[in-house]
Amino acid sequence: MANFKVPTRAEVSETNQAIFDKLKGALGFVPNLYAYYAKNETALGDYLDLQNRKTTLNNKEKEIINLVVSQSNGCRYCQSAHTVLGKMNGFSEDQILEIRGGSATFDSKLDALAKFTLSAAENKGRPSQVTKDAFFEVGYSEANLIDVVILIGDKTISNYIHNLTGFEIDFPLAKELETVAG
Repeated sequence: MANFKVPTRAEVSETNQAIFDKLKGALGFVPNLYAYYAKNETALGDYLDLQNRKTTLNNKEKEIINLVVSQSNGCRYCQSAHTVLGKMNGFSEDQILEIRGGSATFDSKLDALAKFTLSAAENKGRPSQVTKDAFFEVGYSEANLIDVVILIGDKTISNYIHNLTGFEIDFPLAKELETVAG
């Protein structure tokens, strides 16, 4: 079985060392996920460019997508990181657990976004007509739809990196989502 190790600053290129320094200055540390990207010369910079692109969605909406997709893809690292970020963006622990389950009944617009995101992610870009209609009925636009898809892709990239490697989670571990047997 392969043992996937997160590189230290000394083990990455000068370009990635500079990015590590910026991340440490901004966040106080270099998250293991970002550090792992630095095993590839261009991946960390490319990923951060994608993640930091201008979007039509606000931070709460982006966290809805991050939480829903990370749960759908079973990525404990991203569930944990985005639980922290979700709280920083004003969501309670109970709201975060509900969002991870694919709904946000406390806000009708965010609920439509969560349901649309889950349906689009689970159905490979073919959400149910009901969730697509609800997404547009609450005021989202086609520009928003494009940003949702880009964010689903962004989060799926990170989810797959961690799911494939299983390196240490350096955020407080998110609660497991309780599932209800049907």
